Amino acid sequence: MAEDDAALLAAVCEGSDSAFNRLVDRHQQAIRTFLYCVAGRNDVDDIAQETFVAAWTHAGTYRAQASVRSWLLSIAWRKAKGAQRGWFRRRVRETAWAEAFSDQTSSPAADVRIAVRQALDSVSVNQRAAIMLCLGYGFTHSEAADILDIPLGTVKSHVARGRDRLREALGEAR
Repeated sequence: MAEDDAALLAAVCEGSDSAFNRLVDRHQQAIRTFLYCVAGRNDVDDIAQETFVAAWTHAGTYRAQASVRSWLLSIAWRKAKGAQRGWFRRRVRETAWAEAFSDQTSSPAADVRIAVRQALDSVSVNQRAAIMLCLGYGFTHSEAADILDIPLGTVKSHVARGRDRLREALGEAR
């Protein structure tokens, strides 16, 4: 699929709308899921759209050193960081709302999802991004460092601390 993605991106550089549509179809769910975890549900649509607009306009900047998906996630991360200022205000409102209604949840699976989400909310956005890339999407620490444009050791620390926080939260939720 990576070779196919690179070929599609080359066609996008030549102006192919259909190739771009196939790339969007292929990767939008991964981008949206990543953005949901780092930006919250209110920003997903806008930032995902900005990500794909940037990919369309800057398709010529892709270098085949990484997968197209990691390139797109890198764009999404930069777009999300640009919108970070408004996140914190919205995060406080969303967390307060979720806590107010969390007692009404009756499903154990929903309780676990809420515990994981609250654990993710309790770590910094940078840690959350590293956790999602490495634990959620299976990228290596090195690939996550490239996507997030941070040192490898920082990614390893973020993932280790985040994993501990998630274990803690899940232990309390069970």
